[in-house]
Amino acid sequence: MLRAGTLFLAFAAALSAGEQPRATASASAQSNNGQSPQSRAGTQEYRYTNRLIHAKSPYLLSHAHNPVDWYPWGNEAFEKARKENKPIFLSIGYFTCHWCHVMERESYSDPNVAAILNRYFVSVKVDREERPDIDRLYISYVEFTNGSAGWPLNVLLTPERKPFFGGTYFTRDELKSLLQQAADAWNKQPDAITQTAGRAAQKLIQIVNQQPPATGDLQPATLDQTFRQVASTYDAENGGFGGAPKFPRPVALCFLLRYYVRTGQHDALDMTLNTLRAMERGGIHDQLGGGFHRYSTGATWRVPHFEKMLYDQAQLAIVYTEAYQITHDRLYADTARNTLEFTLREMQQPHGGFASAEDADSQLSSGKPETSEGAVYVWTAKEIGIVLGKEDAAVFDYAYGVESGGNVPAQQDARHELDGKNVLYEARSTEETAKKFNLTAEQTAEKLAAGRKALFEARSRRPQPPIDDKIVTAWNGMMISALARASQAFDEPRYLERAQVTAKFVEAHLFNSRTGKLWRSYRAGGPSVDGFLDDYTGLIGGLLDLYQADFDVHWLARAVSLQETQDRLFGDAKEGGYFDTDSSDPSLLSRTREAYDGAEPSPNSTAAMNLLHLAQFTDRAEWRDRAQKTISAFSARLQSEPDALPALASALDFRLAQTKQILIAGDPASPDTRELLRQVNTRFLPNKILLLADGGAGQEKLARWLPFVAGAHRMKGRAMAYVCENYLCKLPTVDPDVFARLLDADR
Repeated sequence: MLRAGTLFLAFAAALSAGEQPRATASASAQSNNGQSPQSRAGTQEYRYTNRLIHAKSPYLLSHAHNPVDWYPWGNEAFEKARKENKPIFLSIGYFTCHWCHVMERESYSDPNVAAILNRYFVSVKVDREERPDIDRLYISYVEFTNGSAGWPLNVLLTPERKPFFGGTYFTRDELKSLLQQAADAWNKQPDAITQTAGRAAQKLIQIVNQQPPATGDLQPATLDQTFRQVASTYDAENGGFGGAPKFPRPVALCFLLRYYVRTGQHDALDMTLNTLRAMERGGIHDQLGGGFHRYSTGATWRVPHFEKMLYDQAQLAIVYTEAYQITHDRLYADTARNTLEFTLREMQQPHGGFASAEDADSQLSSGKPETSEGAVYVWTAKEIGIVLGKEDAAVFDYAYGVESGGNVPAQQDARHELDGKNVLYEARSTEETAKKFNLTAEQTAEKLAAGRKALFEARSRRPQPPIDDKIVTAWNGMMISALARASQAFDEPRYLERAQVTAKFVEAHLFNSRTGKLWRSYRAGGPSVDGFLDDYTGLIGGLLDLYQADFDVHWLARAVSLQETQDRLFGDAKEGGYFDTDSSDPSLLSRTREAYDGAEPSPNSTAAMNLLHLAQFTDRAEWRDRAQKTISAFSARLQSEPDALPALASALDFRLAQTKQILIAGDPASPDTRELLRQVNTRFLPNKILLLADGGAGQEKLARWLPFVAGAHRMKGRAMAYVCENYLCKLPTVDPDVFARLLDADR
């Protein structure tokens, strides 16, 4: 297949010298300026309104008043394209995408662009977070033809949805030129374009379905190779992996911690801890409000891309929690806590569940439409001086890298939106700052804490970034995991209560009791489309972690039921593993199977880990076999490029380990039971499951899956701990110190 640019030049070169399409409207549309639809409701009258006004997605709603005659993905658009023989202009993005906002303002709000689209195309807008199946399919096409891809993603399709050109961000003039040429080419050479698109579609289907044959049983050497490849990209100077832009990629850090437990290889631990410390000090970490931005624009962690995603908060809270369990260093606990506190404060929705993301852009000032990336987060030195006063500002500026002319390098500020501004990062330690100003460390720490508090309060009076308030099942499952696991490690009941509330919300609003299926997302009083594979895997993982925190067997039973549904809807009986979507949508050219562990673990990697855990909880051999087949389905890639699949390598590590079943017989509310649980929860034990025999209904339900649980009991009224392997238990103990030695044996 030709590269997209080459392909377009090929048909563009064949254009005649005839008149190009011309716009018929001249008035400007009102710009949405990236604000949340709910924040604009009732404040403005719009000249244009299109079909997206009926959508639930905030991203689609942000385009509902464009002059472009947008359609949502669906039969209405496809029938129009077929009936009128027009190509489809497919535009994919998401609400917190900065460059999506730019195209919305500059291009889709322009009546001249809209006139071309409305006359010669059927325009379809898709929220990639609401429809990841569509996004994965067409981004694969753009990646293959262009060598890279991103968002906004813009693809030209035939009426049969076969692609013939794709790209990402275009300026207004570039887009107009492209559309004009494409419209003329379609008018004059539709058969040639259709043939090219047909070949492209065949190649695309081959790409997304191509699966190298399984290479047999994987051994520990595969984990060693994964470690070497991940380590080969480590940035020893700045922490993290690779150069600019630099992403946290928690999936790799989680693998390294598991590899350290398996091998005792200190390099794996050191790389992880150095990265976590560098991120905590950097501007990617919100030094005032907690939580992490999406990624760093440079090789250091100083200047972030400012959006905050729910899935990042959940995964990073887990990694910092695990680092604390290994080191018992308060820095990691504090960072995990402030990440969760940010999420609870800013992203938790009034009736339950967590919003998807916080926007990168926000208004420069109240009552004015102009927006800028990072506006709420950055500071001038003068602004800090006004809030803190001259003396305290000098101390704060020294510690947090504030410069009079701004501290953002020009090459990391492509649009010059941060000129003269400062991103706060820990430039110097408390001890260095104390020495500079002849203060004690305690005095300095107090001044810096007071400064952070004062600046956070001042920042809270600025216009806040819009929130994408749709509640996505997959990411709420991740947050259930993060809260449940943090509640254990930090003995924090509030986190457990929030995990339970979230699980109940998902069960009430994102589970269809009639069909037994999940919905993808919830917003504005109702759900959207059917759930995808990652919704099942994310929620199942969250419920398994929640059971091990509160020992309510209901969550375990729900996870079992959802796994059975997942197997039925998404399972690939021929190749092993799972498709990303079920087979119910005929509009898709092909189903995809995601294996790459990127910003999130791939749903197949999470599925493999869930199956391994569920096999332990239920002793179901079929789930052990299915887990093995899922790992084997991607074994060729795991061996050839293991650094692309670190979460799958973590699942392999669990499968190869001697898994422990830890069983506590006792009342979870009693001090003796809690002390035994503390011995488990303060340790990083990745290859274990935790069970509770409560002497009542919960124990009875567990025993239906695991008969050995029936015999567990207290000893003379005291809680008893059992450490088992393959359901064969060592001598139980009531002594926390003896229990600790049993847990540490063979680690």
